[in-house]
Amino acid sequence: MPVVGTSKRYAAHYDGLMDARVLQRIAADFPLQTLTAKELQRDELPETRDPRPKACRAWVRFGPHAMLVDAAVVVWNDRACGIQFNVGDKQFRCWVWANAVTLV
Repeated sequence: MPVVGTSKRYAAHYDGLMDARVLQRIAADFPLQTLTAKELQRDELPETRDPRPKACRAWVRFGPHAMLVDAAVVVWNDRACGIQFNVGDKQFRCWVWANAVTLV
């Protein structure tokens, strides 16, 4: 039974706004985690840079919090992707495991 005073038409929009606020709060309170050079096997695996980064959705961690963000893959190797994304007006960059990324 629908709740009086709610609109299903705009539910996704308001859910997105709330998700953005939660992400901003978590990003302000916790450090962004990234893979280490050892995990990336920097000395062993070549990296590929893309002059036209590909849009993706990726799982990142701010402290203990896993968050799904809209991002762009800018560099990768056989195991991981270097992504960049914005939270509010701040840009973040990190490395995540390749299976944490879905191209869109």
